[in-house]
Amino acid sequence: MADQETEKKIQQLQLIEQSIQTMLMQKQQFQAQMMEAESAIKELEKGKEAYKIIGNIMVAAKKDELLLDLKQKKEICSLRINAIEKQENNIKEKAKKMRDEVVKNIEVD
Repeated sequence: MADQETEKKIQQLQLIEQSIQTMLMQKQQFQAQMMEAESAIKELEKGKEAYKIIGNIMVAAKKDELLLDLKQKKEICSLRINAIEKQENNIKEKAKKMRDEVVKNIEVD
């Protein structure tokens, strides 16, 4: 019975590892978006004119509005990164406990 339970925990650990990989990819995407927003903010602050791409065209835009949009986008990315990191830490903690149980069960058998 301990063997089936151990196998089940190993399968759960594999699913957890896949979840962690998915979270890492999501976090990297948000980090890239955040860096992109930071770069755009720096460029906007240097220049006098501002443009925004809508579909396949570039149109003049109000600099203040673009800065506000970019800062909000940066803040949203930061919040999402923090949420993913918290979730990632919780899952890693759960995985560590489960891994310890599996190792303990394997050593006993």
